[in-house]
Amino acid sequence: MIIAGILCAEVAFWVLLIIALGCRYLLRRRRLSTVLLLLLPVVDLTLLAFVVADLLTGATPTQQHALAATYLGFTVAFGHPLVRWLDARFAHRFGGRPAPTRPAKGSTRYVRGLWIEWLRVLAGAAIAVLVLAFLSVGVRGDRLPQSLDQAATNPFWAQSITLGMVVIIWFLAGPAFARPTDRR
Repeated sequence: MIIAGILCAEVAFWVLLIIALGCRYLLRRRRLSTVLLLLLPVVDLTLLAFVVADLLTGATPTQQHALAATYLGFTVAFGHPLVRWLDARFAHRFGGRPAPTRPAKGSTRYVRGLWIEWLRVLAGAAIAVLVLAFLSVGVRGDRLPQSLDQAATNPFWAQSITLGMVVIIWFLAGPAFARPTDRR
């Protein structure tokens, strides 16, 4: 059931985003577009309410609940840049604006982008861990794990450990060793 909720939230996000940008660039209804874009966080809040309701009705915490929290964290961290990215493409395709450009690999702008992306991953993971802690301690009334072994047996805390590893791997694969080649 939770996976269906996550999929519905993802579909609702994209449908609402495309309709909002269509209203902005095809129908020239900027105010309506803005209202629709402001509804995007409601999709995330609805998913959170769905997960909380499921846990309050006695559902055992599962990896799917933890995945929903992770989805929420990363949509909050990456949602706004994703909207800007797609808006630039709509503006080019339907609004007569210039095509968006990519920074050259190895450029200062490219390396800066790697750092910004990693900081978003860090923010997404932090938000997800906060939601996981809220679900575990706040909603379920669980105690904080006293050891790593204890944490690994709980889907919420195990996901928190996994997110920590993702942040480290992303850092090492992304900005850690990237240096701009266009400096003199």
